[in-house]
Amino acid sequence: MESRNLAVAGAFEFRPRVFTDDRGIFVSPFQETAAHTALGRPLFPVRQTNHSRSRRGVVRGAHFTLTPPGCAKYVYCAQGKALDIVIDIRVGSPTYRRWDAVTLDPVEFRAVYFPVGVAHAFVALADDTVMSYMLSGEYVPQNELALSVFDETLGLPIPKGIEPVLSERDDGAPSLAELEAAGTLPRYAHCLELEAALDAGDR
Repeated sequence: MESRNLAVAGAFEFRPRVFTDDRGIFVSPFQETAAHTALGRPLFPVRQTNHSRSRRGVVRGAHFTLTPPGCAKYVYCAQGKALDIVIDIRVGSPTYRRWDAVTLDPVEFRAVYFPVGVAHAFVALADDTVMSYMLSGEYVPQNELALSVFDETLGLPIPKGIEPVLSERDDGAPSLAELEAAGTLPRYAHCLELEAALDAGDR
């Protein structure tokens, strides 16, 4: 499995080897050794797994978890095709306000690691797009926040030719400036402390 750093500090893309024959394919979208090598520590203890299915044009996010408690994610696309986006909203981060995007599909089976504190969004590029997540924390509604994917100061790469379909919450999400003014954005130093706690095996 190959890995590379994304433009957001602490975020990584993983690309596994896909084995094909006349029966179909076999692939391991997550491999602990590769994650450990890239992250410099084992992956977080998995507290929850998520599965979503979306039709073409659906935009989910951008979502982030109140920090603390914070949440790290490992995401891949099991069916369909998605443009997966990570946005650095950690105040004090060397890559604050930067984003990166990776096309995920069940051909190359790329996966993305999102560190604690960043925001995550994806755009479904095909009907029946299935996204699979591993998370370091369980879902707690009051801790889950949203950032507008249409914030012009960020210039996120929502593909042209797609009519975005969003939930009511995501459609009305605040801008980064509004979240910063409200004091709800994660602090980079605090996020690193939480990552270190995962590294130390703080379960």
